[in-house]
Amino acid sequence: MIALIRYTLATTIHGQRYLAPVLLFCAGVGISSGSDSGPLPGVYALNSGILLVCATWLTMAVISVEDPTHRAITVVAARGPVKVLAATIAVSALFAVGLTIIGLGLPLLMNPRPITAADLPAGALAHLLCASLGLAVGLLCSRLVIRRQGYALLTALALVTAALLTTGSPPNTLFKGMANTNKATDVLPTAAALLPIGLAVLAVAAVITHVISIRRD
Repeated sequence: MIALIRYTLATTIHGQRYLAPVLLFCAGVGISSGSDSGPLPGVYALNSGILLVCATWLTMAVISVEDPTHRAITVVAARGPVKVLAATIAVSALFAVGLTIIGLGLPLLMNPRPITAADLPAGALAHLLCASLGLAVGLLCSRLVIRRQGYALLTALALVTAALLTTGSPPNTLFKGMANTNKATDVLPTAAALLPIGLAVLAVAAVITHVISIRRD
């Protein structure tokens, strides 16, 4: 499994399709971090929203690195599609964790703000929640599920927009709490409670993607 993850990561880096979402995230975080945009929880909420978009794009890019023929060869070599899909999710998660570190650290470097013991944990949980949901949307909108790229893009945009703007959704609930408080301790319990929901959504999306891809293959 480790060898398959290394292969997927090397193929992704060689294909360079990860560059656009990574650069978009760095640019967005740089803009939010460099301005006087208020307390740290609000900045982390904004960065998490950017991560949701970029994690979706990254996951779709990682899956699209190999064309169907090469993917079929990889599936045979790996002795099953489950391992290939798991490696894809693992590589996408590695990129998302790297972006999370940037999203947490850059605001502290570019525009020093007062920081409390709860700021980083709350920010990390918000980023991980959005990363999980972004991976889930990316899986469901990848070519394993939606073959036509135009439809996949429109579906991804609709799902990401709904996740960010729909009242009561996990990201929207957390963002409102973080934007309306100066103390991360007020939202830390909410962030901790919402993260398992994001992980559960990712697990369900992985199962759906696997079932649909198997039937189509």
